[in-house]
Amino acid sequence: MNLPDHVRENKASWEVEAANYVEPARRDWATDEISWGIFAVPEAQVGALPDVRGMDVVELGCGTAYFSAWLARRGARPTGVDITDNQLATARAMQAEHGLEFPLIQASAEEVPLPDACADLVLSEYGASLWCEPEAWIAEAARLLRPDGHLVFLTNSVLVPLTAPPSGPNGDRLVRGLREISPLRFEDDDGVEFHLAHGEWIALLTRRCFTVTGLHELYAPAGAQQPRADWMPVEWAQRWPVEEIWTARLRAP
Repeated sequence: MNLPDHVRENKASWEVEAANYVEPARRDWATDEISWGIFAVPEAQVGALPDVRGMDVVELGCGTAYFSAWLARRGARPTGVDITDNQLATARAMQAEHGLEFPLIQASAEEVPLPDACADLVLSEYGASLWCEPEAWIAEAARLLRPDGHLVFLTNSVLVPLTAPPSGPNGDRLVRGLREISPLRFEDDDGVEFHLAHGEWIALLTRRCFTVTGLHELYAPAGAQQPRADWMPVEWAQRWPVEEIWTARLRAP
């Protein structure tokens, strides 16, 4: 694959990191409840997803495809897209273990080998939404969706990159400007992240013929334990939103 530099860097990083996601995949595939983000906030409390029964779904940056599995159990027809060999290997192993099959495609979410207007819902939970160039993957989401289709994606709250030091956990002070968060690299991470301010997200989605229908900000719940993501202290995530879920609809021509 002839890939942009940031895509090659993120692929290489996740080929190594994938080993740390085998056990979480076993846990997530074994549960039926849909939840969001590093504190597993239940979808029942958030209400970000439409009724997916009978929907064609494309998950961009599916990783181990646990989210696609959750949707398949609710009657959706998911297709998982991820660029990482090792993550997809875990996804296939989980499919075999649970007897739940759906297509898995190895590709960048910035260039998906699927036809136009093939999906009713495009989803990203810490996949394309964080690791892909926003203009590129939002354009692909718009291409893949049928008119009036749904786009739902979770990424970090804009406060997270603003308060994240070069290494170590987030603090309670701004360490970089709002115009300095995309692309973003950290000393202790080989990947490349992309973050946008809220106004930039709205402008981008509008350019691609989306109407924003919701913005859900997620906090750590009361009594939350420190997650595996040690860069995010529980106390921080109980004061400020750690993640945000955007929902949008593609306007009919």
